[in-house]
Amino acid sequence: MTQRIRRALPGEAGVVHDLLRGLAEYEKLLDDFHLTQAQLDETLFGDSPHIFCELAEVDGEPAGLALWYRTFPSFSGRYGMWLEDLFVKPQHRGSGLGLALLKHLAEIVQRDGMHRMEWNVLPWNDPSIRFYESLGARRNENWLSYALEGDALVQLATRAEQ
Repeated sequence: MTQRIRRALPGEAGVVHDLLRGLAEYEKLLDDFHLTQAQLDETLFGDSPHIFCELAEVDGEPAGLALWYRTFPSFSGRYGMWLEDLFVKPQHRGSGLGLALLKHLAEIVQRDGMHRMEWNVLPWNDPSIRFYESLGARRNENWLSYALEGDALVQLATRAEQ
């Protein structure tokens, strides 16, 4: 069995899309999955991409991915990496592929002089939490995650100045 991690290439939006759909299914969020292959193609491979995708392959077949982008933690004065999605197909879990993806990302962070790598994990995902903590990742207890979307986002955007 041969494993390889590499950057996704133009023309592979369909592969990335299928893997992200698998992640949405695993996270029980298929009802929220509205991403199209065309959107993904433009986002990853358009004129000015700000999102990057590393693909994991086993024997030349797609087996997982890491989707990420740069952040700017202003107090450090150096870029960081936000790992938006990490996914390994069920049949490849426990094979070291998730670790290989994270190691690959850590190498990018180091190579590019970034400050840190961050991500979220769903609170019910105990296997992933144990895995991340086994690598030395620590839960950030000091910050709460918020999101503004849907009607609340529209209301704020159209709110009159007070």
